[in-house]
Amino acid sequence: MKVRVAHEVLADAVGWVAKGLPSRPTVPILAGMLVEAGDGQVTLSGFDYESSAQVSVPAEVADGGRYLVSGRLLADICRSLPGDSVDLSGEAARVRVSSGSSRFVLQTLPLDEYPALPEVPTATGVVSGEVFARAVSQVVSASGRDDTLPVFTGIKVEIRGSTVSLLATDRYRLAVRTFEWEPIDPAVEANALVPARMLADVAKAMAGGELTLALGSTRTGDGLIGFEGAGRRATSRLIDGDFPRVRSLIPATSAITSTVRVDTAVLVEAVKRVGLVAERTTPIRLTFADGTATLDAGSGDEAQASESVDVVLTGDPVVTGFNAGYLLDALASIGAPVAHFAFTQPTKPANLTGLRSPDDSPTDESAYILMPMRLPS
Repeated sequence: MKVRVAHEVLADAVGWVAKGLPSRPTVPILAGMLVEAGDGQVTLSGFDYESSAQVSVPAEVADGGRYLVSGRLLADICRSLPGDSVDLSGEAARVRVSSGSSRFVLQTLPLDEYPALPEVPTATGVVSGEVFARAVSQVVSASGRDDTLPVFTGIKVEIRGSTVSLLATDRYRLAVRTFEWEPIDPAVEANALVPARMLADVAKAMAGGELTLALGSTRTGDGLIGFEGAGRRATSRLIDGDFPRVRSLIPATSAITSTVRVDTAVLVEAVKRVGLVAERTTPIRLTFADGTATLDAGSGDEAQASESVDVVLTGDPVVTGFNAGYLLDALASIGAPVAHFAFTQPTKPANLTGLRSPDDSPTDESAYILMPMRLPS
């Protein structure tokens, strides 16, 4: 193998593939990255039996070849190289990486032990990469981090004809986002539970241009989903398990007794300041009354903080409390200048949506449900 690739292009591609490689693989060979050169491009691939990533970048190919090297080491090297271009050359059991005056020699891993990457399933439909990336970013913060409860670490993808809904919950909050797409079969209906971290990485990397979503079998044990866009391809095994029926947590419009509109940026800064004295297990108290939201945190024996911001309150006054971190995640996820809260009762889940302006009306395209915390007496 003998090729030359633009430095920034190679570093970005190698870094993306390496990001999905296991840091402590159960089988050492899975820490490898497959480097293939031919037909005017270099293709980089990684696979750990759960997910795969593959990207092709243009290159000056003098001699084609195929090698397996340590993926994370190659990423670290490519990120630190000084020159505008990178030369890759391989022979026998070594691959040489050079740029400017820097030279590296990597030992190759046995190719015959490396598993074949799964095929991307047949396309199910296409969507704007930007729309998909925004939708994922709006729900991913509500997904769980506890790997002992795998169902909550996933994002549920619901496909109903021309509509796709993403749902995520960690039992303390729920995020829902719905968007339109172009299905291959207008009558398609399918559900898939996709690892949240993998989906977030894919959505961010494929935000440019058109994204193809390919849903294979959804049977327990062999479910697979694939993505193609921006010159990249990825697959992931689906999470086995039943996602909880969470849509009932979204308050019905007829049950809403109070709504609040507030400048998102102003509220975020207030929560950050007041939250400095809030312990992790104690809430920030929010009192919505008389056109003002008063935020309080702390106790009489400890540090205390209080701040007020202007709001537009419709309906009954509300006194409730939220975890500061969860509230900040929710405000960040809506990605809109105006935050709209809808309450049924102070002790019931609150629905947070984003508005483009104070005069807009909320839609059913998105929802971020926050469970209130018990306020100290």
